[in-house]
Amino acid sequence: AAAAFLLGAALRRTGDGAGAKAILAPLTLAQPGFWGAHYELGLAHASAGHSAAAAAALDRAVACNPQSSLALHALGDQLVALGRTAEAAAVQGRAVPGLAHDAMLAKGVAALFDGDAAQAAAILQDRFGLDPGDIAAVRLMADSGLRIGRPAAVAALLAPVVAAAPGFSPARLALALAHYRQDQFEAALALIDPLVVAQPANPAYRALRAATHLQLGDAAAALADQAVVLAHDPGDASAWLAHGHAHKAIGDADAAVAAYRRGIALAPGLGEAWWSLANLKTMRFEPADIAAMQAALPESVSAQDRAGLHFALGKALEDVRDDAAAFRHYAQGNAVRRAEAPYDAAAAYALARRTIASLTPGFLAARRGAGIRDAGPIFIVGMPRSGSTLVEQILASHSDVEGASELPDLPAIASALAIESGDPASWPAGLADVPLARFAALGRDYLARTRIRRRLGRAFLVDKFPGNFVHIGLIHLMLPGAIIVDVRRDAMACCVSLFRQSIAAGQRYAYDLGDLGRAYADYVRVMDHWDQVLPGRGLRLSHEALVADPDAQIARLLAHCGLAPQPGCWRFFETDRVIRTPSAQQVRQPLNRDGLDHWRRFEPWLEPLKAALGPLGGRVAEL
Repeated sequence: AAAAFLLGAALRRTGDGAGAKAILAPLTLAQPGFWGAHYELGLAHASAGHSAAAAAALDRAVACNPQSSLALHALGDQLVALGRTAEAAAVQGRAVPGLAHDAMLAKGVAALFDGDAAQAAAILQDRFGLDPGDIAAVRLMADSGLRIGRPAAVAALLAPVVAAAPGFSPARLALALAHYRQDQFEAALALIDPLVVAQPANPAYRALRAATHLQLGDAAAALADQAVVLAHDPGDASAWLAHGHAHKAIGDADAAVAAYRRGIALAPGLGEAWWSLANLKTMRFEPADIAAMQAALPESVSAQDRAGLHFALGKALEDVRDDAAAFRHYAQGNAVRRAEAPYDAAAAYALARRTIASLTPGFLAARRGAGIRDAGPIFIVGMPRSGSTLVEQILASHSDVEGASELPDLPAIASALAIESGDPASWPAGLADVPLARFAALGRDYLARTRIRRRLGRAFLVDKFPGNFVHIGLIHLMLPGAIIVDVRRDAMACCVSLFRQSIAAGQRYAYDLGDLGRAYADYVRVMDHWDQVLPGRGLRLSHEALVADPDAQIARLLAHCGLAPQPGCWRFFETDRVIRTPSAQQVRQPLNRDGLDHWRRFEPWLEPLKAALGPLGGRVAEL
């Protein structure tokens, strides 16, 4: 039996699935309690794409050895392939050492990704018995890697597996998810589409494809995929949550509310659904809603749900003028986020200083003429919650402009350059070593990456990723004809709005008032530098001025972009388009002054923010 098992396992691992099954199937009949034989037989079936047979064999393996993380995880993968997603989640969520949520496994996976072979082997192989050459072990490690936020490393781990075993759907799905987590939506879609073609009713495949379509601005395709998911399991609260997000993106607030409410009815503690209702900004919670959230909070298990409930309660209590209680909930929600994702203010400040020190007038003058002259991209930069979505909506209401929202492409290019320099910690000093001709290639790369966003074929494309303010020097070198608009909002108003906004990722500084003030100061410091070294390169548009005198400021914006005036830009709130940012509902309303001084309601608790901002609190409102 031992020799037959070893031979079957070796055949399976070297790609001879048929030979493996011929050895292992009789062995499982002769030795029904031999869990390893059932496991190997299940993986032989799985590698051939025979999910039903694979799940049956793996189920027997788990019955024989309920503590095998490999068998449990592999069984969950096959249940996903069969469309049995709820069962899969239950199997892969068991409290067994070595499953994807195990902290020690995560430590071993991180060591593997960081090149610490000795520690990785001690944990992954010696402790958990994971063979990096086993396709199921790679899948388990990939899920752990996704949990700890290492999608690029996971993609590198899975790519050869998918190439060697294209029929092994769990690896393909996980690779698609790794690309999605890196905002590589075209790559994700290319991997998901064949899975959907093979299994059109599979909810896991359809759900990921729906999310990808929505990120690419195709709301109709997203809703079509979501309809299949909901038809499969109308009791899936997370599917209703996603459905609400899609309706919100296209401006159907009533349908979004109905979907979020359906999700809450199925899972009363679903914090993200409660916060999504609050984040519509156009509805008020009833007393029964507040009571339901308060009741759900003590029972909430996940950090995401706790944070969502705190932020939603903050909005609900703010609406009934209980500002002290509202602020307490905002602070508690941010504390939950901060515990999960700390912020390194010193590193952010150091990046700002290096940017100023590296991109001097002499440095830029020596590279005059670099890049490609393409006036197509319009970069809107600034701080989040500054009014950038409003400015994008105004521009996207022009017949020559397409709004693409917050694109990951420029940060990805900058990150790749930093790694390529050999010393990412000194970035952007490494730009000094980039050959002059390379900047044109980088400009073409950016245009190629964003081409899929030009669904309407318009001449101009808006990229409104706020953090691109730190990359303005790189933009100038790559695309000297690109248009830049800095949207500036009063510092106190902007920072308090951020603190009241539940932000799951991307702006970790938003979780603490002191960090918020320091981040805003870093932004102003860097923008002051661009004003000095690239005078007149961009337009500074004050949010307060835009609200006070929209006619003049919109005309000024269009003139800066070289766009002829069109009435639709002044009636931007009537423009029908997909908007995925938190301000989606607000920019579908005419301009008003309601939010300009809203922050003053929380002034008694803002001392740490004022201290960090210093004179900026009064300066920005005057710009």
